[in-house]
Amino acid sequence: CPCLIYGAYIFLPFDAPLLPTISARLVYTLRCATFATFPVVLGMIVSGISRLCSSALEPFGELHREVEIHRTYVSQSVHLFILYFFNMAVLATYLPQELLKLIPLLTGLFAISRLIFWMSYAINRSFRVFGFSMTFLPLLAMLLWNLYGMFILEPENLLA
Repeated sequence: CPCLIYGAYIFLPFDAPLLPTISARLVYTLRCATFATFPVVLGMIVSGISRLCSSALEPFGELHREVEIHRTYVSQSVHLFILYFFNMAVLATYLPQELLKLIPLLTGLFAISRLIFWMSYAINRSFRVFGFSMTFLPLLAMLLWNLYGMFILEPENLLA
């Protein structure tokens, strides 16, 4: 993940717009996070279709493996998206202007890694570690950076 993010940061030809205020950074983060909902919404659609197409006559009965895979994926993706979004919003307030390019890159990594997790989970449950680690490890790195920023860089503005 660090090599992928670094390579995209160096070689992709775009820059973040000038965002001098915290409110502008939060709106930018919110706009980028909209794209991260794509795998979650796609999972909800596929989960609904698979539930409709399953041969289960009992709606509250035992689910088939295909339906259970999509339901579990959507549930985990929603939980991880909430953690991702709040960490990204805090991260956007601490990053300097030249590093704000990381916000859309991390959003893209989240979306791609959730789709990889979904594919690997559908193929074989033991292969899902790769997609989950691509989602969770950047999330953990953002959390550690946010805690570092709150408690070490700016402890006087912790509750401001």
